[in-house]
Amino acid sequence: MNKVCPKHVFPLPSIDMIIDSITCHEILSFMDGFFSYNQIRIKKEDQHKLTFVTPWGKFCWVVMPFGLKNAGVTYQRAMVSMFHDMIHDSVEVHVDEILAKSITKYDHISNLRNIFQRMREYKLKLKP
Repeated sequence: MNKVCPKHVFPLPSIDMIIDSITCHEILSFMDGFFSYNQIRIKKEDQHKLTFVTPWGKFCWVVMPFGLKNAGVTYQRAMVSMFHDMIHDSVEVHVDEILAKSITKYDHISNLRNIFQRMREYKLKLKP
């Protein structure tokens, strides 16, 4: 599959830019996506393209498997779409790493509540 798929171009955020964006914030919370790529569903009409054979039969992936060429950029694009109105304000995302940030500690609970609500809407899971 990796040989026949064109490489998607989607920029990953620069770690230096993320570090610069958090310097004036009083409090930060780091969160890690749980089996991040496996949370992205494959379109029904594309599942047959990811068929694999085992001794027990043929199977199709219904979620994005780890190891696909475009898995990282696809996940980053999903995270940017999900948090589009919060990025650079109260959250930064780098593939499956989520950073909640608040200028004052008093705003942090509210920011986390908004971020977790967005994750619930999109059914995004985190590592405990």
